[in-house]
Parts: sequence; structure tokens; C-alpha cells
Amino acid sequence: MDFNKLQAVKVDREHDGTTIVTLNRPEKRNAMSPQMHFEMVDVLKELAEDRETRVLVLTGAGDSWCAGQDIKLFFRDLDDKPKERYLARLANHEWRWTLLSTFPKPTIAMVNGYCFGGAFVQLYACDFAIAADNATFGLSEVNWGILPGGLVGKVIMDGLSYRDAVWYAMTGEPMDAKTAAGIRLINKSVPPENLRAETMALAASLAKKNPQTLRTIKESLRFVRGMS
Repeated sequence: MDFNKLQAVKVDREHDGTTIVTLNRPEKRNAMSPQMHFEMVDVLKELAEDRETRVLVLTGAGDSWCAGQDIKLFFRDLDDKPKERYLARLANHEWRWTLLSTFPKPTIAMVNGYCFGGAFVQLYACDFAIAADNATFGLSEVNWGILPGGLVGKVIMDGLSYRDAVWYAMTGEPMDAKTAAGIRLINKSVPPENLRAETMALAASLAKKNPQTLRTIKESLRFVRGMS
């Protein structure tokens, strides 16, 4: 796959086995478009068995990690295009949950800025999440008269306490990264200038471990989570 032809996503391989995947629509705070969904499906399929990739880091270009779905491109522009809407929704679900949550290597969300709405899905699909202290998280759907439905609702109920999930979904209040770390939405919050170094240190540590063992741990923990 020629990563140089991508437009909504960037892929950079580091020398230590870490591959950084960047959502690349900074002018729209990396809101997810159909093109981004299609490109991310291709990227994750390519990197899943890529020998040079031992750890995947997911981040965003500019001052945002991901501002959720692009309302115009993902919803409004596809209202009268049923085939295109169907394919975009398939790709949207496939990369953010099916491919990312079962990715055979460790994944780290490096949250460099705004993380809102639909972005919570890929946040939870990653194994680890480290955010800059000035990152902002929120479920603002209630302010537009809609609910954080589908996978967003599922991941906040799976990943947060009931009280926290209901609070942020029903009030629409944003939270800073330190609060997000306190309710375990993310692993930890670090000064912005340290975000990349902290993330890459974790990635380097994981890259040194037995990849098959890490893969088995991931698969086992996700498999038993819903069991009695």
C-alpha cells in the first residue's frame, strides 16, 4: 500500500517498531469524513500484519485528536445517497471498532487535543490512552437534541462507571484530561510538551516484549470481559 497517496490519514514509521497513524483533517479538527473512514480501513488492514509495526499510535493533526463525525460530509451529504451512506457507515464501524479493538498489536491513543462524541469509540478501542493536560473531552450530543447512540453509548457504559457515563452524556459538560484520567477514561494526563515522549516511551517498552504474548493477552482479556 502506498501511504503517500492518503489524504485524510498520515502514516509514519519510527525506527523502533512504532507506527504513528495521524487523522489528518486539521482544518476540521479531524472530524471524521467518509474518505477518512475508507482510508483508515485500508491502513489498519495493511498494518495488522506489517512486520515493521510492533506498536500502533493513533493521534490527530493540529490542535485536535478527533472532533467526532463530520456532520455535513458523513450525514447531510449522504442523506439522498443510500449506497454511499451504507458503505460509509460500514467503513466507519469497521475501522473504529472491528479492526482497531481487535488489532493484533498494542495500540496507544496519543490524545493531543479535542476528543468529542464519536471519537470516544476509537479512544476506547485503543489499549492505552495518554492525553496532554490541555486536551478536552466531551459528549456534546445532548446540546443538539440527539443522544450519544450506537457504539458511543456502548463504550461509555462499558468503560465508565454508570454515574460518570450518565453525568457526561446527559449534561454535555466537557472535561479536561486530568478529570478524564481520574474517571479512567484515559490512563494518564501529561504536560503537552511531554506527550510525545511519554507515548513513545510506552511504545518502546511494549515493542521490546514478545509480540505473540501481547497479542494473546489482548485477545484473552477482551474475550473474558463479558463472561460470568
